[in-house]
Amino acid sequence: MPPKKDNAPAGEPKLEESNDKEASAVPSKRKAKSNDAPAKAPRRSGRGAPQAQPDPVTSINHLLSPESLDSCRPKDEIEDVKNRGSGLRTYSSSTFSPFEELMCAVILSRPISHALAVNEARTQHRQKTAEELVILADAVVDHLGDGDEDVNLERVQRECDHDWEKEKEMLKKYVKKLGKTGLDIFGRRIQAQWPALYPFADQRTLSGLQKLGLPGTAEELKKLMDHHWTELNLQGFEGNEDEKKRRVFVQVLERAIGVDLQGNADGVRAEATIGTKND
Repeated sequence: MPPKKDNAPAGEPKLEESNDKEASAVPSKRKAKSNDAPAKAPRRSGRGAPQAQPDPVTSINHLLSPESLDSCRPKDEIEDVKNRGSGLRTYSSSTFSPFEELMCAVILSRPISHALAVNEARTQHRQKTAEELVILADAVVDHLGDGDEDVNLERVQRECDHDWEKEKEMLKKYVKKLGKTGLDIFGRRIQAQWPALYPFADQRTLSGLQKLGLPGTAEELKKLMDHHWTELNLQGFEGNEDEKKRRVFVQVLERAIGVDLQGNADGVRAEATIGTKND
């Protein structure tokens, strides 16, 4: 809803009325000068002016473009990519196996800064992280996978009949320190590989989408993207059409939450608005 305009008066502000005796004491010439003065235009607040709204398809295409990457990355990751090259495998621009996604979800759900969490997920250099990875690997071998080499967690889907609520309970049972936030992170990304979960978006991500002028539910976003599928920037996405749709959907979610976490929503929204005007 656009902000309301100030209810400024239509004409010149009224002067306080005088009694008849005071009015008669004022010279007639002075009265005429006052009556001939042009009326001043009412002052209106600039805050009441409606803001331009970005086109949703333009916003999605901007999020899918390489130009949006720096807006959703922590500063240290941006510097790392500059120093080590664009081929560096990073969390914000890569696809991982289900085991790797689960590992990242555990680390990223810690109550620490997002930048530090992404750095930990990439370097895995801290002792605490190393210990947790050993425990997680044991859980996968013993309870979540089909042997030492299984990184796809198909056992979770099979034993839970592809039911996300049951899958969450199983993961929480066997993965130490995996709570709601971690499950939201895992679910947001794993739906690219687990079709039964698609479309899924947690509340934190939906809030980020709305700040960019995009739909506030996963179903509405999917419907919008399906309707404008041929207009979307699909360069770099592989697989059949269903696989592409899930991967594109996940990338839009990831870029939106990244932009929000880095505090860049206003800038990205402005860039999308400029793109809308230029179309």
